[in-house]
Amino acid sequence: MRIIKLFRALPKAEEARVIGRQLLRSRTSVAANYRAICRARSRAEFVAKLGVVIEEADETVFWLELLVDSELMSRERTESLLAEANELVAIFVASRKTARLIKLN
Repeated sequence: MRIIKLFRALPKAEEARVIGRQLLRSRTSVAANYRAICRARSRAEFVAKLGVVIEEADETVFWLELLVDSELMSRERTESLLAEANELVAIFVASRKTARLIKLN
């Protein structure tokens, strides 16, 4: 929901809207694909879907950084979202490593 609020607060300039749509797409994809992970039918599917979530979460980090670097949004406005996105990447990477190591009986 915070990403949606940030998107609504972006300047009306075309470049802000393009980056904003990419950010909105990647962040909502994290949520949707995480939901799919919870319904994985096998460990292989779980690990594969985690890979998608990691890619989308990392892409979210990229778009947030680009908003700041292009001076379309202040660092202060994106700081907590960026920290959260980086934390999610780390959590999902660790989860994938664990899932790859666990042997099911």
